[in-house]
Amino acid sequence: MAIKQFKTESKRLLDLMANSIYTNTDIFLRELISNASDAIDKRYFMSLTDSSITADDLKIKVVLNKKDRIITIEDNGVGMSKEDLENNLGTIAKSGSLEFKEQIEEKDEIDIIGQFGVGFYSAFMIADKIEVLSKKVNEEKAYLWTGTMDGYEVKAAKKDGPGTLITLYVKENTKEKKYDPYLEDYEVKSLIKKYSDFIRYPIVMDEETEVDGKKIIEEKTVNSMVPLWKKNKKDIKEEDYNEFYSMSYYDFEKPLKTLHYKVEGNTSYSALLFIPGVRPFNYYSTDYKLGLKLYSKGVFIKDEAKELVSDHFRFIRGVIDSDDLSLNISREILQEDHQMAALKKSIDKKIKGALEKMLKDDRETYEKFFDQFGTQLKFGTYDNYGMNKDELIDLLMFKSSYEDKYVTLKEYVSRMKEDQKDIYYAAGETIEAIKELPQLEKVLDKGYEVLYFTENVDEFMTNVIFNYDGKNFKSLQSGDLDLDTKEEKEEIEKKAEDNKDLLNSLKEALKEKVEDVKLSTRLKNSPVCLVSEDGLSFGMERTLNAMNQGSVKAKKVLEINADHEIFKALAKTFEANEAVDEYANLLYDEALLIAGLPIEDPLSYTKRINELMLKAMK
Repeated sequence: MAIKQFKTESKRLLDLMANSIYTNTDIFLRELISNASDAIDKRYFMSLTDSSITADDLKIKVVLNKKDRIITIEDNGVGMSKEDLENNLGTIAKSGSLEFKEQIEEKDEIDIIGQFGVGFYSAFMIADKIEVLSKKVNEEKAYLWTGTMDGYEVKAAKKDGPGTLITLYVKENTKEKKYDPYLEDYEVKSLIKKYSDFIRYPIVMDEETEVDGKKIIEEKTVNSMVPLWKKNKKDIKEEDYNEFYSMSYYDFEKPLKTLHYKVEGNTSYSALLFIPGVRPFNYYSTDYKLGLKLYSKGVFIKDEAKELVSDHFRFIRGVIDSDDLSLNISREILQEDHQMAALKKSIDKKIKGALEKMLKDDRETYEKFFDQFGTQLKFGTYDNYGMNKDELIDLLMFKSSYEDKYVTLKEYVSRMKEDQKDIYYAAGETIEAIKELPQLEKVLDKGYEVLYFTENVDEFMTNVIFNYDGKNFKSLQSGDLDLDTKEEKEEIEKKAEDNKDLLNSLKEALKEKVEDVKLSTRLKNSPVCLVSEDGLSFGMERTLNAMNQGSVKAKKVLEINADHEIFKALAKTFEANEAVDEYANLLYDEALLIAGLPIEDPLSYTKRINELMLKAMK
């Protein structure tokens, strides 16, 4: 019989199917097993309405012949007639599964995986010749389809029972490999477990065992068939979830929370999600594998499906299994459409709901979670110009001056003093360092609570959030706190006027270092402090410079406590017509140290200290 050309515009399309659509040669096994599962589905469905068709001992068998470099995949499904072989294998991208699905679209007890009709051709990635021996249910004749990249032929053959046997002749050029994974039992079993573990029918392979001293060959089922997320929750123990999580992610710490649910509607899916108990060591590195595992009708489609969850929930691990996803022709890439958007929105909503419930009902566990992943939520609030701030803001927590415990913004606002207008915060590298800041003195003295910002993202985040419940965020290290009464303001203005020449002299001495020198309204016991003008804080300056954003400088203002003995002594020195430049620089360096900033000229600072010590000792 003459070799027939494939019924496509050219051999070029077949080359595309075999070599370009798929990025991973392992996929061929998934595709052929999925096709076999479809064929068995069809036979099972037909048996429900046709008593002449049986559906017993349905299975898929994989056999490896390492010596002859042959792989066979056999099913006892519906089988194919000569016409089916011609139409489904002779014409690329025509799929019997799609046609069958359309016939039973109103019945939801049968899932059809393959819809594109090209998965079969992925086998040409590893085989230079493929044989398909098939016999259709209730037909007497069997047929053999033999194909290469050049064409195919179909001829009559013999076969016992309905079903399909696919024989792959592994390419000779793979002999150059010392180790060919597709001809090794362990490797093939691993691929079956990865891609087809939850196919509903047994996938069996021969295994040699010893019984009474005799070696025998037995069929062993490789796949699990029923995924954990498809089981009824009442039949699953916590140990089952923990074991699945540990085996899937090699994490031997129990997850903090397990979410197992099913959604039905326009976009139906099953989900088994985990909130880890401990942040992975590489969580913030490019090596971290984010996203979820994606299955479609139990068939593994993709690892790291980051399209399914927002980045602020990237800590989530688990599985999504959907019947409704629009996959592209290779089933490897998700299509961007309304279904994807709806699925992602639904998953995000479930995660947020679980976190809100944990915060409300199990505060201790939520605080453990926040210790590990709270930074991610903060980044999510700040990211994309605050697009998700309303969704995430009530999940945020900060340590504060109120009992040194975590507080939410809602809790902070609920206990604000009647005369308090703003949400106060102070930033530093550690809570201990923040507590030492002189800027806190007056605010704490008034009984106002202060949030401690210890992470780089915190201050950036407030620039996006702006306010909470109508209360603005106010940094104790920048701007005017506006805490004084009318009388106090008049008094500080008078002192500033009385010491105008001294303040101008100090400002002139520090003109290259600060924007202004003025009397402070925020200091109580300390002589000086540095504050930044509204906008860029010292912490933001450090962060941006660390990110190689150039030489970014916050605008510094030196504030002096007019009631401190240092200022009074400085005023007397100035009145005696003595220069105050050296004192100005000493106070500036002192303020830098208090703010946790590096002294710009340590040598000059040391020299001034030594000179003062010598003067005092004379």
